[in-house]
Amino acid sequence: MGTNSTWSEQQNKSFENALAIYDRDTPERWRNLARAVGGKTEQEVKNHYEKLVEDIHRIESGNVPLPNYNGARNNKAYNFIDEQQRLKYLKLQ
Repeated sequence: MGTNSTWSEQQNKSFENALAIYDRDTPERWRNLARAVGGKTEQEVKNHYEKLVEDIHRIESGNVPLPNYNGARNNKAYNFIDEQQRLKYLKLQ
């Protein structure tokens, strides 16, 4: 099936939350993850996980630079953990 499927922000969040529940020792792990995400097959979930592991490996090995969320405002540097946090901050300004 579609191994290059797109994932919504909500599906990614559901996937991340489900990974915290269904570890590698969980019976029928991929089925449980697919159910938790919704709209994805077991194979799509497994492929998504494998891509995530590859990305983490590349980041940890220094092959992919982390995004630079540092900005200068009022001579202060702001470091944002993720884009969502940055957007919340910008709405407060």
